[in-house]
Amino acid sequence: MDKPIIFYDGDCGFCNKTVQFVLNREKNQEIHFSALQSDFAKSFFKKLGVGEIDLSTFYFWDGKKLNNRSTAALKVLNHLKFPYSLGKTGWLCPRFIRDGIYSLIAKRRMRLAPPFCAIPTPDQAVRFLS
Repeated sequence: MDKPIIFYDGDCGFCNKTVQFVLNREKNQEIHFSALQSDFAKSFFKKLGVGEIDLSTFYFWDGKKLNNRSTAALKVLNHLKFPYSLGKTGWLCPRFIRDGIYSLIAKRRMRLAPPFCAIPTPDQAVRFLS
């Protein structure tokens, strides 16, 4: 699949709020979404040779490569409207620092937001892959 896809923990309120954030700030409504627990995600990752899916990790398929953690988040910024796209300056920070900050947030993600399920509009719903 050559479409960009965000893979997220469907049981995580913080992750669902992140999906809602992206939906509301995208430039071109081209990103698709899939919960890591979905059959689509399991099949997709299996085809890529990924053995075990880490539910605490945010993944982004850019159409060619599967990215994770802070790199995935920075790649998503390319698809957001100004001023959110300015977050791309995060590339200036070394990956080990970016991923360290990512890990701190990922460990606390269940406490950062209450359970939340994004209800997509009918136009958005077609971009959710299950």
